[in-house]
Amino acid sequence: MKFGVVIFPSKKLQDLVNSYRKRYDPHYSLISPHLTIKNAFEATEVDAKDLADKLRQIASNTNPFTLKTSKISSFQPVNNVIYFKIDPTEELTALHSDINHEFGGQNSEYAFVPHITIGQNLSNDEHSDVFGSLRMTKVNYEEKVDRFHLLYQLENGSWTVYETFRLGRE
Repeated sequence: MKFGVVIFPSKKLQDLVNSYRKRYDPHYSLISPHLTIKNAFEATEVDAKDLADKLRQIASNTNPFTLKTSKISSFQPVNNVIYFKIDPTEELTALHSDINHEFGGQNSEYAFVPHITIGQNLSNDEHSDVFGSLRMTKVNYEEKVDRFHLLYQLENGSWTVYETFRLGRE
């Protein structure tokens, strides 16, 4: 089974992101707008239960923090992904590091760049046009993050929540 760890922003921010995604992201119908903390990985149901225990511990040792968007950016020339840039904070970076540390030896292909994807799998021309028209758009948005989620992928390719973890001691 495929699993992943994400933060879902508030409905207000998801609605804003989806106003772009429905046009520019072919994964629009498979997963809600999210900030990836741990990329998709293979695990068994038994592994997931053990992982959930570890994630619960990490969550209890992590205080809620503020998530801020600042601008629209792109990963070009590495790939044609357009995204809302999330300002990296000490808490977010530590959460990413702590969670990924639990997957000893599973190094990410890319450095951690906090973002919420709004467009992907675009042709070079399409990317250039879309990013050119969006890159000056200000997306100053701020909200409190108090949870993250372990997701799993269904047979149809869509993702659903396996378990939610609240930050801080309850």
